[in-house]
Amino acid sequence: MEKSGQPTVFGTRVEPHTVIIARGNDVRHFTVRPWIAAALGSALSALAVGYLLATSYLVLRDDLIGAQTARQARLQQAYEDRISALRAQVDRITSRQLLDQQLVDTKVSELLKRQAQLTSRHGRLEPLLERADTLEDTPSPAQPDARPEIRAGLNDGLPAQVLAFAGATPAVERLNEIWPLHMRGTETPSAADKADRLFATIGKSLQKIEGEQLARIDSLTESAYQTADAIAQAFEAADLPSMDDDFGKSDIGGPLIALDNPSQFDAKMRELDDSLDRLDKMKNTARRLPIANPAPGRSVSSTFGVRRDPLIGTPALHSGMDFRAPQGSPARVTAPGTVVRAGWNGGYGRMVEIDHGNGFSTRYGHLSRIDVKEGQKVSRGDAIGQVGSTGRSTGPHLHYEVRYKGEALNPLRFLKLGKQVGQYL
Repeated sequence: MEKSGQPTVFGTRVEPHTVIIARGNDVRHFTVRPWIAAALGSALSALAVGYLLATSYLVLRDDLIGAQTARQARLQQAYEDRISALRAQVDRITSRQLLDQQLVDTKVSELLKRQAQLTSRHGRLEPLLERADTLEDTPSPAQPDARPEIRAGLNDGLPAQVLAFAGATPAVERLNEIWPLHMRGTETPSAADKADRLFATIGKSLQKIEGEQLARIDSLTESAYQTADAIAQAFEAADLPSMDDDFGKSDIGGPLIALDNPSQFDAKMRELDDSLDRLDKMKNTARRLPIANPAPGRSVSSTFGVRRDPLIGTPALHSGMDFRAPQGSPARVTAPGTVVRAGWNGGYGRMVEIDHGNGFSTRYGHLSRIDVKEGQKVSRGDAIGQVGSTGRSTGPHLHYEVRYKGEALNPLRFLKLGKQVGQYL
């Protein structure tokens, strides 16, 4: 055998391993070199590791597959839970928007209903205000006239913000459009909050208009009662005969307080209507009475009652009042009526007698000229003739009489009454 050059370790020669195989007469030998042993060891190690890995995979495969399946199931469950939560949130938001929409629509309907009620009240109140304008030409200084402000407030109706709700856009969009900029903060309020604040402001405005209505009605009612009472007290102080047969027979009264109280506004409207009826009746009564001055600005030369007769000097009843006035001065009617006499009448000279109804009549004597005819309708202040000195007279003057059912009354009582109630007529 040939010697092979083997490496030496620290001067020692290392011989390769030799494997000898003998079988019968055959003998074989193999030399095992180090690299061959290393290769065989590596191969065996690889086979062993592969076998172990394959065995581990086969043993643990079901566990790995189960763990992966469980992880995927957990992810899917979490995803479905998230979707469900988002869906529930969307449903809540949608429900809230629907509730806000219903709330807004409900409040808009209430405001429109209140506006319609105010408009209806305005329609009922306007005739009474016009009637009060006619009966109260000059408002009292203590109670200034507030009718123009009430009419303006009623005609304005609801603010433009409310009218915007009548459109077809959704409630939330409408609120965002009409929500005032100065009321918007860093946090955007919900539609319901916006509606509550906006409707509260509008409700206060409508409540203010209603309060002004009721306050003005109370003011007009009190003024009408006070004026009617003042005229009635003047009548009572003048001790005049009644013009109406039923005047004073129903001496009852008191403030109106409805038992069921269906509507404060309706009750006050009825009370105002009653007060205006009473005032109208008192004014008409006063206007029919001869309370004006037949010779304005002229002095009285002789009063009513017993006096010394100017012609014969004996005591005699003077049935009227004499007004000193120049020849040709106008004699004026003291109340509306109808001329029943217009001509010569004994000691009266040229005389005009006017029937004022309800038993009252007036006479104008010693006229120099008569400018009316019998049956003619005359109004207060009309000139029915000129002052003169005809008949039983000592000089130019106007003889004026007031009679009730033919009986002469003191004209001074009527003149004083006219000064007292003239400011109310």
